[in-house]
Amino acid sequence: MELGLVGLGKMGGNMRERLRRAGHTVVGFDFNPDVSDATSLEDLVAQLDAPRAVWVMVPAGDATQQTINQLRELLGEGDVVIDGGNSRYTDDKLHAGHLAAKGIGFVDAGVSGGVWGLANGYALMVGGEREDVAKVQPIFDALKPEGESGFVHAGPVGAGHFAKMVHNGIEYGLMQAYAEGFELLEASEVVQDVPGVIKSWTHGTVIRSWLLDLLVLALDEDPKLDQIRGFVEDSGEGRWTVEEAINHAVPLPVISAALFARFGSRQDDSPAMKAVAALRNQFGGHAVTKIAKGEVEKPA
Repeated sequence: MELGLVGLGKMGGNMRERLRRAGHTVVGFDFNPDVSDATSLEDLVAQLDAPRAVWVMVPAGDATQQTINQLRELLGEGDVVIDGGNSRYTDDKLHAGHLAAKGIGFVDAGVSGGVWGLANGYALMVGGEREDVAKVQPIFDALKPEGESGFVHAGPVGAGHFAKMVHNGIEYGLMQAYAEGFELLEASEVVQDVPGVIKSWTHGTVIRSWLLDLLVLALDEDPKLDQIRGFVEDSGEGRWTVEEAINHAVPLPVISAALFARFGSRQDDSPAMKAVAALRNQFGGHAVTKIAKGEVEKPA
C-alpha cells in the first residue's frame, strides 16, 4: 500500500522505516530536507496514486491544523487523512467535518510506542468511520506489534485520541508512583542498593512493567540520577484528562496529583508554601526560614 507521511521526527521517521520493512511504499515529507522524500506537500500528494492516504505526524494544535487545511486543498474524494499526533479529541470532529465537505475521510489515531516502536511495534487506538478505517487497515497492521493485541477501532471520530489521552493520564500516574518509590528508597538509611532493588522488581512482582524496565535503564546510566534536574514538563494530555474527569464528574486523584507534581517540579520556591509558612508564624509563632540579607530570591 502507498502512504504519504507528514512529519519525520523520532516517531515519524521510525514509522516510515517499519512500514517500508513490511513492504509498503511510503513517501515522507519533512521540513528537514535531509530526511524528506518530497519537496513539499504538493509534491508528496503528486507522488501518490488515488485513492490516497496521508498520515499527519506533527505536533498537536496549529501545526496539525495548518497541515490538514493544506491537505484539504490537495486531496480529493475517496482519499483519507490520518492524524496520528496527540491532538485533542475535540479537534477531531472539526477536522473530520472540514475534510468531509470534499469527500475526504478522516481517522484519528492515538499512537503509543515512542522511540522503541520501530522494533516493538506501536499500540494503536483509532477512531473514525468503519469504511475509512478499513481503507488504511494494512498500514495499521504493519505498525502494530505482532499478535492479536495492540490495535483497536475504539469508536467514531475522536475515540482514538480520547483513548490515547486517558492512556497518557495513566502513564503520568504510573511514572509518579515509581518516582516516589525511588525517592523513598534513596532517603532510606537501610537500603544500600537502590538500583538493584528496582531491578529486582522487574521479574515476578505485581508492579513489573515496561516503564519500570525503562527506569532500570536510566539508573544503569546514572544510579542516583545526579545528571538530571527534577524539572518535568507536560505535553497537554494529562491536563486534558483531568479536565475531562471534571466534565464527567469522575474522580482522578492519582492522575491529578501526578500532574500537579509536575507543576511543583518547576518551582524553585513555592509561593503557596511561603503563604503556609507565614500563616503558621502568624497564628502560632512558628519559626520561618528567612531569605538571607543580600540573597537574591529566585523566581517561583
